[in-house]
Amino acid sequence: MKIGLLVGSLRKESFNKKIAEVAKKVINQGNQAEIIDISYLPFYNQDDDGAKPREEYVKIREELKKYDAYIFFTPEYNRSLAPSLKNVIDIGSRDPKGNLWDGKPAAVFSASMGQSGGTMGNHALRQSFIYVNLITMNQPEVYIPAVHTLFDKDGNLVKGTKTFVEDSSKAFVDFAKKHS
Repeated sequence: MKIGLLVGSLRKESFNKKIAEVAKKVINQGNQAEIIDISYLPFYNQDDDGAKPREEYVKIREELKKYDAYIFFTPEYNRSLAPSLKNVIDIGSRDPKGNLWDGKPAAVFSASMGQSGGTMGNHALRQSFIYVNLITMNQPEVYIPAVHTLFDKDGNLVKGTKTFVEDSSKAFVDFAKKHS
């Protein structure tokens, strides 16, 4: 199984990217996971699509087609999801051959510096999943609050949180295998 990891925070030192790296390591023990770069994507504009789509749209669509399932890692921006994730969902849903997300397993892992763990961003992202027909893992729910406090002096995720992310990633692999 090949799982694409999409990280909504584009910051160089993104906490969500660090969480995705933990998930990637555990998934790569028997399956394949890669972080998909979405940092170069312009906002979707239907005027830039169609017969001669933007090069960036073609590139990300070809990349997305390589995966059997996806985990989205989102911070919470102003009580909602990261715009970069909504953007890639929109681009993938408008492929000339049809919605690339249709029927694929997906999960949302959210982490934020606030006490809600990105709950609002997590749920806002799930709303988009309904329309594009991503099959969402409901349990375990992954909300990581105060993420900035969960790394040791060497930059490693603390044990309890690391175990939670690893176990949640394994649960997603099982879910994805059942639903792909």
